Amino acid sequence: MSFDGSTIKALLDGAVSKGAVHGIAAVVVDRGGLRFHHAAGEAGERTMFRNASMTKAVATTAALQLVEKGRLSLDATVESILPAFGRLQVLDGFDSGGPRLRAPATQATVRQLMTHSAGLGYFFLNDKLMSYHQATGEPNALSGLKRSLSAPLINDPGTAWEYGVNTDWLGLVVEELSGQTLSSYLEQNVYGPLGMSDSTFTPSDEQRGRLLRVMQRQIDGQLAPSALDLPPTSEWDAAGHGSYGTVQDYGRFVQAWLNDGAGILGAPTVEMALQNHLGRIKLPELMKSLIPELSNDVPAPPVPQSWGLGFQLTLADVPGMRSAGTADWAGLFNSYYWIDRSKGIGGVLMTQLLPFFDVPVVKTLMDFEAAVYQQVGATRPA
Repeated sequence: MSFDGSTIKALLDGAVSKGAVHGIAAVVVDRGGLRFHHAAGEAGERTMFRNASMTKAVATTAALQLVEKGRLSLDATVESILPAFGRLQVLDGFDSGGPRLRAPATQATVRQLMTHSAGLGYFFLNDKLMSYHQATGEPNALSGLKRSLSAPLINDPGTAWEYGVNTDWLGLVVEELSGQTLSSYLEQNVYGPLGMSDSTFTPSDEQRGRLLRVMQRQIDGQLAPSALDLPPTSEWDAAGHGSYGTVQDYGRFVQAWLNDGAGILGAPTVEMALQNHLGRIKLPELMKSLIPELSNDVPAPPVPQSWGLGFQLTLADVPGMRSAGTADWAGLFNSYYWIDRSKGIGGVLMTQLLPFFDVPVVKTLMDFEAAVYQQVGATRPA
């Protein structure tokens, strides 16, 4: 596919010149590989990014490899692999003695970890959990402390979709079954095979030197250096948010999923993972943020969505843009990707600014996606 990226290049350069972002990079990939790459502003050819929640899809891919090899069952209880998970109780509320906890009605499964329906949450998106951390002083998931994963469930497993530390626990499942750290497992089974040579949970000094700084959107719309960042070290390889890499590395991962898992998974596994695994559970109309410096409120898109194994799914064609069945997600520092297997195209757009779901970045993302599909339409054989 020939690809004229001049419109996208102008879009990214414009986002910098208008002050919407300080640095931004994007790639477009198809099944054959990289079709477009451009970096603008403070971002350069080899800039490193905090992947944040874009780590989740990669860690889920590791778990799917174990499913494929018959070493892990999607319907196994998490507790049967990680007894510590069985000690988690449901946070029902608070009384004078502090948090009120009870046993969960059912046991969470590996599939529920992959679909964010295992009952776990994030402190900055759930008021019960936020109150729990305030009442107990227990560390939260962005502290770098492993005991943060012992925060209670906020729903009975299988009853609701709630964004949370599900994938962190899934990473621990991978470690337990493989006998390796998540980092070394991924190096051997995902990063290495795909040539993701800059992807890591522990950036070297040289890689940190290439890391784009985090900026914070101010009330007046201007950008200023952010005081918020991931901790410099972590007690575990955080499958939910802990990896770093380049935009090209993530493009290689997107390409593998476009290409029926080539190099990392079999085609039937890819097909199976990108089905709706939530059943009757609906996604919320709004993800409400309790820490506005970290994230804006995130409204549901105006098209039906659900969740597969590790990815959000768009369930209907979006005119001039992605197809039904497209997988996507994002990272806290305003990085985004999508994988459209129907049209054989995917894109990654990365910056490093807070809060998440920043309006100027989201507008740039929408324009980027529209420009990509304009190209795909223009280059598709008649």
